[in-house]
Amino acid sequence: MNILPFEMPCVILSGGKSSRMGEDKSLLPFLNNDSIIKYQYQRLKPYFKDIYISSKTNKFDFIDEKSLILDENKDIYSPILALNTIFKKLNNQKVFIITVDTPFVTIESITKLINESTDVDICIAQTEKTHNLCGVFSSNINSTIKTMIETDIHKIFYLIKNNKHKIITFTNNNEFMNINNKNEYNNALVYISNIYNTYK
Repeated sequence: MNILPFEMPCVILSGGKSSRMGEDKSLLPFLNNDSIIKYQYQRLKPYFKDIYISSKTNKFDFIDEKSLILDENKDIYSPILALNTIFKKLNNQKVFIITVDTPFVTIESITKLINESTDVDICIAQTEKTHNLCGVFSSNINSTIKTMIETDIHKIFYLIKNNKHKIITFTNNNEFMNINNKNEYNNALVYISNIYNTYK
C-alpha cells in the first residue's frame, strides 16, 4: 500500500492544442487561481515527492525549469511524443500521468490507480468511457513508443493495448470531467464553486 507522498513522480500534460476551446485552456482562470494548470499543479504537489508539467513551451510563471518537461517536437501535438520526452527525463520508473483538463480526479482515485499498477506497465481509469491519459505509465513501454513514432502512429489506445495494461473502473463521472470547450469550462467552474462552497 502506497503511503503519501508518493515516491512515483507525477506529470501533468499541458501541451495540447486547445482547438475546441479556441484559446489555451491551461491558462484559463480557475477558482481562486490564475489558471487551471496552476490549480492542478498546486492541488497535486503535496501528494507527490516530484511533480512536473509537460508542455510545448514554458508558459508558466509559478514553477522553475527543473519542474518543466518540454516536448522535443514543437510542431506535432501528440501525447505519444510527450510521453517519449517524459521518459527520456524520467527513465527506468513508473510515472503517474494526468491531463491539465481533468482537475477533479481525487487523491483516493489516484492512490487506487497507483496501487493497482504494480503488476502492469499501464494502469488507467475508466467511467462511462476510458480515460487514456489518467493513470500510471511505465518506462517499459518505451520500445512501443519509439516504434509508434517511427511508423507515425499517435493513437494513445494503440499504446495501451500493445502493452501489459489494466483498466480500473470508477463510478463518479464528474470526477473525470474533461474541460475541452467553453461549455465544459463553464460547467467545471460551477462544479468547483459548489464543491468549494460546501466545505467553506
